[in-house]
Amino acid sequence: MSYNPFSAALDAHTNTLDAIADATESAKQLPEQSETIRNIDVGMTPSEVVYEENKLELLHYKPEDAGIDVPEEEQNEVPIIVVYALINKPFILDLQPDRSVIRRLLEDGHDVYMIDWNEPSRLDQHLGLHDYVNRYVDNCVDEVRERSGQDSINILGYCMGGTFSAIYTALYPEKVNALALMAAGLYFDDTGGVLERWGSEEYYNPEAVVDTYGNVPSTMLDDGFKMTDPVDNYVRKYVTLFENLESDEFVENFARMERWLDEGIDLAGDAYVEFLQDIYQNNSLYENEMELDGERVDVNEIQVPILQIMGEYDHLIPPEASKPFNDVVGTPEDQVTTIEYPTGHIGMSVSGSTHAEVWPQVCDWFHDVSADDAEASVSEMQKEAAANIEVESVGADEESEETSLEEIDGIGPTYAERLVEAGIESHEDLAEYGPEELAEIAETSESAAEEWLDQA
Repeated sequence: MSYNPFSAALDAHTNTLDAIADATESAKQLPEQSETIRNIDVGMTPSEVVYEENKLELLHYKPEDAGIDVPEEEQNEVPIIVVYALINKPFILDLQPDRSVIRRLLEDGHDVYMIDWNEPSRLDQHLGLHDYVNRYVDNCVDEVRERSGQDSINILGYCMGGTFSAIYTALYPEKVNALALMAAGLYFDDTGGVLERWGSEEYYNPEAVVDTYGNVPSTMLDDGFKMTDPVDNYVRKYVTLFENLESDEFVENFARMERWLDEGIDLAGDAYVEFLQDIYQNNSLYENEMELDGERVDVNEIQVPILQIMGEYDHLIPPEASKPFNDVVGTPEDQVTTIEYPTGHIGMSVSGSTHAEVWPQVCDWFHDVSADDAEASVSEMQKEAAANIEVESVGADEESEETSLEEIDGIGPTYAERLVEAGIESHEDLAEYGPEELAEIAETSESAAEEWLDQA
């Protein structure tokens, strides 16, 4: 059959008209779906703030509040504290009910807490890794230990929070029952990750950014992450959205992800510099040369069961940036478990297939490593701490009544214990000190001490 240019032109014209018609039909959905995108809900599993310090909030999730009924014999008494990254908000782990890591853990009988760092102010720019690990994480762990009556608890660290969790476990091994690391940056020596190459000291000086901005702006971080795959982040995903505007489910899933991506938070300047230089550029955690506030972070002290959860297609923290860490810790080889799944950095949290295939394994692992401690009782140290934070306050014409420094927002058991040891046993005692003195005694910031004084 001979080629007919007129017929070919007519076919092309017809195809163009069909495409225009389809695009016009899709465009009709834009007003309604734009409203859906603007008003989408995220983080729908109910939680209670049980501890606060500076901007930090420790969230506790109760299954009954989420409509989850787990038989008592299936409940794990060893709680899990989720340590999230400092970048972005943690609701990526609770994006929607059918793709919620938090909900999966609750449904399987686990007692779940999560650290929500919230956004640092300009006054927080000098917070370093020591503050985040030795103060914030440790205080939250102590809060969970006291509330649960367990000597040691389980930790699930995600991304940068995984790195924090590994450092914490090396420094406080007696407080950790088991350590799960999800896309954790632990080894950086030609792993093939884009961020490792961009963050190399040959090309990048993090101090220059902090000298300019104080805290690292979330918009700068967001643009950097998007440029790791510019075609997908700036073009392809929006084309795909337009092609699926008639699907409410697709639009809602898209909207939740975009809300998480758009609601980035700034990163405390000193912590950013230390993380880039120590972890990325010097690989000091893996090399066992890292120090935190003058104390060596000895990864050989990590001797608890370890679970590594990695995304095969994770271009930010590839498996090669996590797995080598298993070889340098003190944990025996037979107590190290790895799950490498064909998904990306974010897919480990929100992909339907990971919730079907990966998270049931993670839930079972937490049960297995907690079995020996299921009947653990409150330690003598915890009993003493609990006794110390209850003090008597007697007014001139009032009957004696028990009060607690923890009635003041921001004073948890750790701070209360330090204050009581210094002779500060009541609100009246607290008010006799200045913020600088209180900050030194409790090992906290002056801004936090000022807030305590305002309440006292």
